[in-house]
Amino acid sequence: MADPIPDEHDSTAAGAESAPATVAEAPRKSFFRRHWLATTVVTLIALPTLGLGVWAAAALSWSYSDGTRAGFVQKISRKGWLCKTWEGTLYTDIAKGFRSDSFSFTVRNDSVAKAIADLSGKRVTVTYSQHIGVPTSCFGETEYFVTAVQESPE
Repeated sequence: MADPIPDEHDSTAAGAESAPATVAEAPRKSFFRRHWLATTVVTLIALPTLGLGVWAAAALSWSYSDGTRAGFVQKISRKGWLCKTWEGTLYTDIAKGFRSDSFSFTVRNDSVAKAIADLSGKRVTVTYSQHIGVPTSCFGETEYFVTAVQESPE
């Protein structure tokens, strides 16, 4: 019997055995397409958190002004839902018996807060530094941070 005529699409044809067919490889996806979830989390959560941290560190390390105020400590209390800070009020006076101004302040150091509480109701001089632009109230409700206190004569 005679051989059939080989078809062009027949894999058993004589020419098909010598050259194997290669499959073209799909182009590799980019790093961001392969890790889209991690990229999204970093973009939406980590970068703003890092920015807020840098902003807070800069605002707390740079002082707009430093000074002292004298008067009578009216109150000092520990406040806050999550971040507890010491908040106080100092009443300054122009002349004996005349109240002119109230000065609200924040204390970050527990030992300074205890010293202020011990001197509550007495005339004191507080040393403070003013930090403008602190991003949250977690660091204190005011921009005036008291760093030292001493009793002053009346």
